[in-house]
Amino acid sequence: MFFEFGIKDFIDIFLVAFFLYYTYKVMKASGSIHVFTGILVFIVIWLVVSQVLEMRLLGSIFDKLVSVGVLALIVLFQDEIRRFLLTLGSHQHASALVRFLTGNKKDAVNHEEIMPVVMACISMGKQRVGALIVMEHNVPLDDVVHTGEIINADINQRLIENIFFKNSPLHDGAVILSKGRIKAAGCILPVSHNLDIPKELGLRHRAAMGISQISDAHAIIVSEETGTISVAYRGQFYLRLNAEELESLLTQET
Repeated sequence: MFFEFGIKDFIDIFLVAFFLYYTYKVMKASGSIHVFTGILVFIVIWLVVSQVLEMRLLGSIFDKLVSVGVLALIVLFQDEIRRFLLTLGSHQHASALVRFLTGNKKDAVNHEEIMPVVMACISMGKQRVGALIVMEHNVPLDDVVHTGEIINADINQRLIENIFFKNSPLHDGAVILSKGRIKAAGCILPVSHNLDIPKELGLRHRAAMGISQISDAHAIIVSEETGTISVAYRGQFYLRLNAEELESLLTQET
């Protein structure tokens, strides 16, 4: 006997497929893709045992494991779950909806705050000085800020260049910019374990990709080896940027 297949069933299947695909992307980016595959295999076996073969004893054991396993997964993947919720809340459409409901307007991009950053990156690129600068937007980076030294100064080209000077004690970490201020320096960023990152890109690029995957921040990298400027944004690299391209990328809608 055929069952009815309506628009609600189509939406149901589509949402489940989207959720699985997004979970796959998050797990792959965090290096936990094998765990994700193992969970899917376990769910398939559980469904076959309990629903198809109707093995009562083994099915009841699997039922207990699933009920306990959900709590275990929440504890095991709490960082990934937090990342998912932060990404969902900071999404451009979600942020626009919140601003519409609350009546708040989006803050305009201040080019006077962007240009010192652009000029500092161009200057450090010419001198082959490595740098990693993170521009905070909607997702707060307080956890990252607390790993470094609090600066709390106005954005200034010379100050940024001095922070990343090779003999400076803070040059190895990342600088966090927020609301027109240099919030902290020497900060430690989460490193991405994405296997798709080209091998010629170094640790700074992996750290920039890591912070871009868990927030809506722009992460600017100045390569110490080549002097080229790159940006990691929402899990994607923009490589070999000139001054105009860097400015355009940093001032785009977030």
